Amino acid sequence: MADYTDKEHSDNRSSNQPENTASKITPATETVNSNQETNKMEVHHQAHHEGKKNWKSYFWEFLMLFLAVFCGFFAEYQLEHKIERERAKELAKSFYEELKNDSITAVIKVQNRLKQEAALKYMISYFRDSNLTNVPKEFALNFEYGISFRSPSLFEPRTIMLEQLRNSGSLRYFKNQALQTLTGDLTVAIKNIYDRQELEDKTRMQYITPLIVQLYDYDFDAEMKINDITIFEGVLNYEKSNEVIPFHLHNPDKIDRNSIERCLSYFLGNNLTSTRQTHIKKYMEVNARLLKILRADYHLN
Repeated sequence: MADYTDKEHSDNRSSNQPENTASKITPATETVNSNQETNKMEVHHQAHHEGKKNWKSYFWEFLMLFLAVFCGFFAEYQLEHKIERERAKELAKSFYEELKNDSITAVIKVQNRLKQEAALKYMISYFRDSNLTNVPKEFALNFEYGISFRSPSLFEPRTIMLEQLRNSGSLRYFKNQALQTLTGDLTVAIKNIYDRQELEDKTRMQYITPLIVQLYDYDFDAEMKINDITIFEGVLNYEKSNEVIPFHLHNPDKIDRNSIERCLSYFLGNNLTSTRQTHIKKYMEVNARLLKILRADYHLN
């Protein structure tokens, strides 16, 4: 009996032990599962919370994007503006040098024209009632300066930079409206000068050249060119010297004083003086105003 009781007690203990173990493990498993479900819910809730943005978030993102784009455009604009300023300064400097050189040339040409006009006035007066057989040294010099010489009074402005500014559209780099307007005025003034000088050439060919062929002493011309110098150098040297070289008008007895006086007067008043007083003067005024603006705007000397 005792053996059976002990065996039964042992069997009962053995059969009860798994039940206790199972009862102890089950709550732990349930706890883990419960924690995992809780974590999943929290993660899902957090992700759902983070994905939702309010209007402030969108506003700041838009503002940052706008500022980035704006800064890019602004930097590019500043770079282009800097390049344009540098280009404008280079063009202004070259244009200034061209204008400055032409202004000096214009002054020289005006002086030569004044000398030519004075020579023509002398000749008009001389042909009116003076001796044509034995003419003085002064007559020979005024004959050369008055009707023989052409190029000393011919004004041909340089227009390389002016044409580049007009034809390439580079004039837009100059923001000064007065400068742009005066550049156009300069173009018109130069065109008018060329038109007037073309008229002078036609008058010369029609009236003055025949007079030179009719009256000029080519022996005197040869004397002026001795030692292989130009006629301009020869006459200048002769003017400065005390030497007197004979100058003989060809066929003085056949000279029509009145006709010569009228031709010279027309060439003087309607050509040389008019071109100088109107068109070359206008060019010099526009040139001076352009130089003044370029000096002020681009600090040129």
